[in-house]
Amino acid sequence: MADERTPQRSTSGGPRKKRPFQRRKVCRFCADKQVSIDYKDPRTLRYFVSERGKIIPRRISGNCSKHQREITEAVKRARNIALLPIAGSHVTP
Repeated sequence: MADERTPQRSTSGGPRKKRPFQRRKVCRFCADKQVSIDYKDPRTLRYFVSERGKIIPRRISGNCSKHQREITEAVKRARNIALLPIAGSHVTP
């Protein structure tokens, strides 16, 4: 009776696989104090913007929260004065 009430988990999914060890990303602005975040330097900011024009999140870029906020503000300022595109290039089929 008790066996009928407990739901059976399907074994087709299997147990979750563990990810191999990945090295922790280090904030490049904390590591190198010489590099600065400046909205007038679009070459540096392009690294933090995707092809579609979206700002790359912290977990992918590896920045600390302080520098990610500064990058976000710099990208928005650069977009405002047209140093960076607001969106990626629009391709018509």
